[in-house]
Amino acid sequence: MIKKLNLAGTWDFAMDPEKKGIDEHIYSKEFSDNIPLPGTISMAQKGTPSDVKETGFLTDPYLFEGYAWYAKEIDLDRTDLDKNIILYLERTRMTKVWVDDQLVGDFDSLNTPHEYDLTPYLKQTHFRLTILVSNVDYPTKGGHLTSPDTQTNWNGIIGEIALHIFDQCYIKNVKTFPDTKTRTVRVTFDTVNTTKEEHELTLQTQAFLTDISGDTGISSAAATQEVTFPVGTHANEITYALGTDAAFWSEYTPVVYRFEMMIMENKDKTITTFGLRDFTTTETEFLINGTPTFLRGKHDGLIFPLTGAVPATVDEWIRVMKISKSYGINHYRFHTCCPPDAAFTAADYLGIYMEPQLPFWGTLTAPDDENHNAAEQDYLITEGYRMMDTFGNHASYCMMSLGNELWGSKERMAEIIRNYKKVDTRHLYTQGSNNFQHTPVLLPEDDFYVGVRFSKNRLIRGSYGMCDAPLGHVQWDEPSTMHNYDEEIYPTNTESSSNDGTDEIEIQYGTGVKKVKAAKGEGVLIPHIPVVSHEIGQYEVYPNFHEIEKYTGVLKARNFEVFRDRLKETGMLDWADDFFYTSGKLSVQCYKEELEAAARTKRLAGYQILDIQDFSGQGTALVGILDAFMDNKGHVTPEEWAGFCSDGILLAQFESYIHTNGETFNAAMALRYYNPEKLIGKELHWEVSEKGQVVDSGSLAIPDNAFDLVALGDAAITLPESADAKVYTLTLTVPGTKMKNAYELYSYPSNKSALPLSAVSNINENGTHLFLTQNFEEAKTLLNQGKRVLYLPNEVAQNIEGFYCTDFWCYPMFRDICEWMKKPVAVGTMGLCIRKKHPVFNAFPTHSYATPQWYQIVSHADCAILDNATDKTFRPIIQMVDNFERNHKLGILFEGKVGDGRLMICTSRLSEIANRVEVKQFTKSLLTYLTSDAFDPKDTLDMETLQDVFVAK
Repeated sequence: MIKKLNLAGTWDFAMDPEKKGIDEHIYSKEFSDNIPLPGTISMAQKGTPSDVKETGFLTDPYLFEGYAWYAKEIDLDRTDLDKNIILYLERTRMTKVWVDDQLVGDFDSLNTPHEYDLTPYLKQTHFRLTILVSNVDYPTKGGHLTSPDTQTNWNGIIGEIALHIFDQCYIKNVKTFPDTKTRTVRVTFDTVNTTKEEHELTLQTQAFLTDISGDTGISSAAATQEVTFPVGTHANEITYALGTDAAFWSEYTPVVYRFEMMIMENKDKTITTFGLRDFTTTETEFLINGTPTFLRGKHDGLIFPLTGAVPATVDEWIRVMKISKSYGINHYRFHTCCPPDAAFTAADYLGIYMEPQLPFWGTLTAPDDENHNAAEQDYLITEGYRMMDTFGNHASYCMMSLGNELWGSKERMAEIIRNYKKVDTRHLYTQGSNNFQHTPVLLPEDDFYVGVRFSKNRLIRGSYGMCDAPLGHVQWDEPSTMHNYDEEIYPTNTESSSNDGTDEIEIQYGTGVKKVKAAKGEGVLIPHIPVVSHEIGQYEVYPNFHEIEKYTGVLKARNFEVFRDRLKETGMLDWADDFFYTSGKLSVQCYKEELEAAARTKRLAGYQILDIQDFSGQGTALVGILDAFMDNKGHVTPEEWAGFCSDGILLAQFESYIHTNGETFNAAMALRYYNPEKLIGKELHWEVSEKGQVVDSGSLAIPDNAFDLVALGDAAITLPESADAKVYTLTLTVPGTKMKNAYELYSYPSNKSALPLSAVSNINENGTHLFLTQNFEEAKTLLNQGKRVLYLPNEVAQNIEGFYCTDFWCYPMFRDICEWMKKPVAVGTMGLCIRKKHPVFNAFPTHSYATPQWYQIVSHADCAILDNATDKTFRPIIQMVDNFERNHKLGILFEGKVGDGRLMICTSRLSEIANRVEVKQFTKSLLTYLTSDAFDPKDTLDMETLQDVFVAK
């Protein structure tokens, strides 16, 4: 390019919601309005604002769908008319372009720039350029490129808008194929010659090493060679030597080469970038330049609430990707979308491995399949080629996926991948993310596998929606540090009953058959490619209503406003901050268990979290430790998160978080490490402390060559004898490094007695009588007599099942899915909210949120629905946080006065778990309080309204 004419600025503008403009020749008429570009209609607040309040996603009050017309009067220099002039629109929707009254053409890419050759249409220096942008009638649904759940279905033009002016001979379609072995780069390109005769021109090439700060001052020697430019467009290639000291690109050395190609005769320069790297695989791992790496990925759906559209500036992508890197992320998986060039540039300079996807979430059929949509499929395949052509030179563009949760013809998927590989071998390919869901397949063309299971019960993540049950270990099992997925990925017993004990079966492949690995009796494939766990996490957090004021741009959090109003109607709005905090702290615990299980899995090559950032749509899924703006929610610091999500993770593996005072137990220590800095002479130091005082400690040597997953041996941990309940912190560090991880342990005295439960039990403590009963009528009688009563109902008529883990993704979305599929609906609660300073906990120390000591108590509880049975100001001592749709007031432990009597209700069936050491201590603390003068409830409870809650009619 010898010149660029920037067209950013004010454009004439007209909206055409009924799509009549083409027939009415609107391109030849004057527009009465104007709009700034780059930008969108919503950014400019054009049209009539809407007062709609979306609850499933953020609201765009200026959303416009239809045709929009943009026009500008342009003046060229007289000398420009002798050149080739290309209109460049970096990111937009489907477009048509006119020069004056002449239609130039149309373009439909949702991911890549639209380029129009205006040269044949420009006969004079002044002309009117008109662009029609349509955000309706797409050739495919577009996934998260057009979804209101993410960046909205905006209309406009984003990024660079310019005329690129080239001489009569120039270069285009430059592709770089670096070779790490020879330290060279093979460069393919097209020569363009718009004259009437062949030219022999001198091409000068040179590579300049750059990083995030710009040029490093290092460059490879310039090379010149003669290149023939035949008339028209022709393919060509050269090989350029980078030198023996060429720098490799990786997450640790994010340096890229700026490659300049100049035609010396006319100074027409073409610039691209590339990184010298190999991103390859073994049977179980990804390799960057021959060294194993572990993918710590985040999902990305292009969520930017202030603009409602994806940014096309490098600075903005560097900002958000730096945040991700600070939380240990080294990999981005783009859900049914591809970001603009700026994102790849930022990833190049930060060392992030990128995986864009085709904008598709559906069924890929073969041509002879019923309902085959050839036009849509051809479009998607072409879009993939365009993505590779446009962004493929970027070092960060390491992987490529056909879409999200696809179904259909595996043969067709295989064929598409084969064809892609014939054109571009710079990326690893996969059939998609979580394809075929419950019945996954492995294709010989797959370079890696992304999924959630290998059969119905071979699960490789910790949480699932009820429609995909069984649930995961984080949701269902008691909190633990013992879990990993090695057995699920590669079962110890691989014999198949269907083939007489061999571990192979035959499957249809194309028009023939192929032998593949299978698990016993299931026909489930065993992977011999790296396995990436798909969309792990999804632990929901209650809305932070203070976040509403942050939506000062295009999108408005009217969903949050609706949820806030719902909570206000229940009288619990004052507790919203507590719900946000306690559910968030539990969510972090769940993520920690999930990510550590992945780190303990030798055969897992990586994971893709959904997400460290809130997902603002699909029912409103507030699943992030960061909000939609990538701001920390205050539940975990980057340093704490790095303890279990980084390239150096210290792991302690032990049977339970619950212990007995005086106990000695073994913790198996391990390290998952990928940082190139060697840990020579280092030790893992562990210590157990209580309130800052160390009670036990020790060290284990780390091998000098420690890399990948390394077992370091067992630590024998002794907890002191004590008559009191204790909360200890087990801290792991490697002195001299930033590595640190911590676990909270709960230790209790070995109480011999369990809770006494007969029809009515009378406890006499220091002359104070407390009556325990499981019968509501007996409780009423005793209270009418002015007694102290602990009511422990066996059943609760109006209840929500006690469930320890916070809700998966978003209750209303998955409730609807489950009901549609006629499957059980999730419990849908979000963890405990505990009045931790209440004297009932004097002998049972607790946080305000759920921790493992509560697992059994919660799991054996029926949370009483107290909406209509208590005053709006009444607050349980232990409350289960409900989701933002139902907003039930759910009580597990609560108290009140009934006449002259005093009542405590505990809806956990403690008798079922009475011999658990933590339950004995909880019972002791409970009974001590109930027989003390401190048991003097301020609230009044009405037994008649409570009867509806506890007694079935």
